[in-house]
Amino acid sequence: MLQYPHMEIVNKEAYRKYEVLEEFEAGIVLTGSEVKSLKNARLSIRGSYVKFLNHELFWINASIPLYAFATNEDYDPERSRKLLLSRTQLTRLETKLKERQNLTIVPLKCYTSHRLLKLKIALSKGRKTHDIKALEKKRDMVR
Repeated sequence: MLQYPHMEIVNKEAYRKYEVLEEFEAGIVLTGSEVKSLKNARLSIRGSYVKFLNHELFWINASIPLYAFATNEDYDPERSRKLLLSRTQLTRLETKLKERQNLTIVPLKCYTSHRLLKLKIALSKGRKTHDIKALEKKRDMVR
């Protein structure tokens, strides 16, 4: 049986700035060279976000550089990528966002699950700066 290397890229900034309420695992629509680049762990999640456009979920501003051996010349590394979730999960997310205005969807980590590439996203609430400092102080005291 063929073993695939495990790849995981974590968005540490999201865990710091947001309080995670609910997590979802989404598939990503990618091109072939993007898959090769991601499996080599070449991705920048910093500054990326998830947004609804026409009742579909898109991952915006994530930078996946061009694969080293690809010949694609008109490649945009920061293009919007569609996320794949079940219809019930999509409607649940959309209704929660409409109910409460202070919620957002943030990408937490990108990883491989067997052969597939997955993105863990979370419905989350932003923290205030004094909350962030209090949380860091509490962690330091425990440490």
